[in-house]
Parts: sequence; structure tokens; C-alpha cells
Amino acid sequence: MTAANAAEPDGAPTPSEGSVEAAVDALSERDRDILDFEDQWWKYGGAKDQAIRDRFSLSATTYYQVLNGLLDRQEALAHKPMLVKRLRRLRTTRHRARSARRQEA
Repeated sequence: MTAANAAEPDGAPTPSEGSVEAAVDALSERDRDILDFEDQWWKYGGAKDQAIRDRFSLSATTYYQVLNGLLDRQEALAHKPMLVKRLRRLRTTRHRARSARRQEA
């Protein structure tokens, strides 16, 4: 058993677990809430834009700007790795599609 996958004898988290927890703690409560919402927004009734306004008191534009900034942070990746990786892939795909359209024009 290696130190990376075993807890310390006193029950303290291993260094890798501690660094993930520290990274997640570096996110503000609002940042974690935004990532959690984005991961499960479809569970809320009604339009997503209205749910964003109701929950965060932000316009949809501002929400997506904040979310886009979070995607570049390692802390967000530590908090919601599957979501962040998926949204990064979607962002890259959209960026490539826009670049291809510009080159054709």
C-alpha cells in the first residue's frame, strides 16, 4: 500500500487528499454553488436563465462569464472534475468551429 492511497495512521488525509480538499476550499461558496448548479441545473423547473436569476441574482451573461472563468481554475477541476472536463471540451469544440467559420469567410 502506498502513501498516495492510504490514510495516515492517525486518520489524517493523505497528502493528495489534503491537496484536493485545500484546492476545493480555495473556491468561494458562490463558485462551488455555481459549479453544483451547472452540474444539475436540469433538475430545476423552468428556464435555465430564470433559475440563474432566481438563485444567483445574476444575468445569464454574467453567470456564463463567471462559469467560463471557473473552468480555467484547478480548484474547480478538483471540485467537479467530470463537469469541468466536459465543459472545457465543449468550449474548445465551439472555439474551433468559430475559427473554422472565420477562415472560410
